[in-house]
Amino acid sequence: MSICFVYFFGFFIFSMMSLLLSLNFMSLDYSVVLEIEMVNINSCSIVMSVLLDWMSLLFASFVLFISSMVIFYSYEYMSGDLNMNRFIMLVVMFVASMLLLIFSPNLISILLGWDGLGLVSYCLVIYYQNVKSYNAGMLTALTNRLGDVAFLMSIAWMMNFGSWNYIYFLDLMNSSVEMGIIMALMLFAGMTKSAQIPFSSWLPAAMAAPTPVSSLVHSSTLVTAGVYLLIRFNFCMGYLTSMVLLFVASLTMFMAGLGASYEFDLKKIIALSTLSQLGLMMSILSMGGYVLAFYHLLTHALFKALLFMCAGAMIHGMGNKQDIRFMGGLINQMPLTCSFFIICNMSLCGLPFLSGFYSKDLILEVVSMDYVGLFTYLVYFFSTGLTVAYTFRLIYYVISGDYNFYCFHSINDTGFTMIKGMAGIIFFVVFMGSMLSWVMLSSPYCVCLPLFMKMMTAFVVLMGGWFGYELAHLVLGYNLKSLGLVYSTLFFGSMWNMPFLSTFGVNFYPLWGGEDVYKSVDQGWSEYLGSQNFYFNLSWSSNFLQILHENNLKVFLVLAVMWIVFLVLMMF
Repeated sequence: MSICFVYFFGFFIFSMMSLLLSLNFMSLDYSVVLEIEMVNINSCSIVMSVLLDWMSLLFASFVLFISSMVIFYSYEYMSGDLNMNRFIMLVVMFVASMLLLIFSPNLISILLGWDGLGLVSYCLVIYYQNVKSYNAGMLTALTNRLGDVAFLMSIAWMMNFGSWNYIYFLDLMNSSVEMGIIMALMLFAGMTKSAQIPFSSWLPAAMAAPTPVSSLVHSSTLVTAGVYLLIRFNFCMGYLTSMVLLFVASLTMFMAGLGASYEFDLKKIIALSTLSQLGLMMSILSMGGYVLAFYHLLTHALFKALLFMCAGAMIHGMGNKQDIRFMGGLINQMPLTCSFFIICNMSLCGLPFLSGFYSKDLILEVVSMDYVGLFTYLVYFFSTGLTVAYTFRLIYYVISGDYNFYCFHSINDTGFTMIKGMAGIIFFVVFMGSMLSWVMLSSPYCVCLPLFMKMMTAFVVLMGGWFGYELAHLVLGYNLKSLGLVYSTLFFGSMWNMPFLSTFGVNFYPLWGGEDVYKSVDQGWSEYLGSQNFYFNLSWSSNFLQILHENNLKVFLVLAVMWIVFLVLMMF
């Protein structure tokens, strides 16, 4: 039996067990903290803590379920790879790191999972070994290292309290200035891992990884780690921290929506939609709705995993082409994959009675009911409209229209194993939103709004759909709207120049200054007056001594003659 099927069955069984345990803990309002003593030396004990409550168990069940389907899907997707077992083991290490982070109430063991995610994600991003992958992997790793530094600083600061089990100090964190510093460091770490502005540029770059990895990363593991950490720390989020997070997350949501509307790479469009949804989760979390943020985190994980799997099937079938301008008319070539793709996109837009609707519409109505200020309200609804815009643009390019790939190229239909992997998730994409709302929300939310605010969501969805169609309208003799606005397209399409700022912007001046110093100092004056000067003097001296040594008889005779001449002159 292949290693894929072993891990598929293992993860699937553990996922179901975790889900049942979570429902049991939720009904009993029950939590368990296990402390496993690892080492005890001279009354100094190192303890591994495990927190089991409904939130950690439910999230773990989702992570394991999506991982099992992704591994099953990878069996066919990566079938041409000679090192498939190595790839599967990397994915398993990735999932293990995420589980360590989910179940731990201790900053040290969270750091192990946190760093494990960063290290394994680097290995997976550079899996296809080329220059683009190496650059993307380095950008991903170095951006995540910034968050790791904040984590290490918070661990050092927690030594003031005598324990690294942050869960015991959550009530203290509201009143204590020291704990406020830890909260600020955690916020910084969460922003780097979840790619909020100004750390967003690594998320589209990480698309250099194989598509099953993208499916896992963008649904339930790497980028959601920051959101999950801040959900755990939500009780100690002060007013200033909340306002900073709300501002940054709202801008991230808006920026990602704009960027996706100008992008042509299929995987990058879906990656930017992830960034937009992360902004949505972070912003509702900053307003105190941590249950809503967790709810959207779970529903988003399902449809985003399937969305990437559909995209991978399309790329696989089209000979590894990712540009959506090559696509078109795929509904005729791969109807089942395109059906899954449309259902996921509709769930992302918040189409009523799909899973994304229950969490997204509830978040928007809670924001409308709350007093958040005009800026946040407008950014929220404009970003929702942009989500629909880039989704409709994507569907227009990929599903409808003519087949734009090479004229006589026959497309490969999606394989049966990949279809089964995708079919395992589609049921949950449709029904899990309502199921979670019955289970998670102990009392039903009653949202009373005026009619115009109630209809605002529907209005921005319709406007967004029209805007997406206008952006995508490309037929013979009719140019794209964006082609007439080259500079604004470059600005919005490159995420407000963020990739340039986080690569050239960070390293251009140090490299330029370093080259200048290298040429003028290291290869210049210090070389001339230092090592080269010593070398010239020593070599001249040794050459002179060598000449004397080789001609010692001549030198002796010359000196004797000079001495005789000197004596003769002295006598006269």
